[in-house]
Amino acid sequence: MANNDLIVTNPLRALGLEDKAGKGVQSMGLIMSRAGLGKTAILVQFALDCILQGSKVLHVSIGESIDKTRAWYDDILSLLTEGEKIEMIPGIMQSRMIMTFKESTFSRAVLEERFDDLVKQDIFRPECLIVDGYDFASNDRDSLEELRKFMDDRGLKMIWFSAVSHRGDDRVSEDGVPAPCHDVAALFETVLVIKPAGDEMELAILKCDSSAVDPNATLTLDPSTMLVKKK
Repeated sequence: MANNDLIVTNPLRALGLEDKAGKGVQSMGLIMSRAGLGKTAILVQFALDCILQGSKVLHVSIGESIDKTRAWYDDILSLLTEGEKIEMIPGIMQSRMIMTFKESTFSRAVLEERFDDLVKQDIFRPECLIVDGYDFASNDRDSLEELRKFMDDRGLKMIWFSAVSHRGDDRVSEDGVPAPCHDVAALFETVLVIKPAGDEMELAILKCDSSAVDPNATLTLDPSTMLVKKK
């Protein structure tokens, strides 16, 4: 089964990010929430959409195993396709690579070395990058700017990061991006925040320079699947 034979309705396309990527507009995105609220599920939805649009995705998982990350793809794809399993779709497997790092070993230099090895050996040439588990609290602005330059130097279409916010830390940027990312908010074109809302979950759009949705809009998430609900 080829990618274009797979019928997927991904409600995250409401953001319109794939249109920008298709036109060669580079962007960095950020998904934030408190721990355990579904950031990886959102990142995987973005990754799958990139793949199904014809791009290759490198998913960098910091502090998690390959098996756990692979399971997220299997589960989300099954939900989006009403039962398909990722192992049944070779095109997906060929267009996604998972790379894991211990929290203490991740850096732009190490990522660059492993990334370039894949490309030089003609093993895998990513066009989109997912960085799940980046420690914003322990890394400064210069470190993030290096990753932004990495995107530019390697011709990546986009990089998506996840970040953990903490209850009780009230620091925010001018456009409402919470700590620990408040000081680097200007480096991101898109910032989304997952927020509990009673029995539901909401995806608040704080910034969307590369998006078709207005800032301050809010999408509703299905709390059992973390898929964006259709209106």
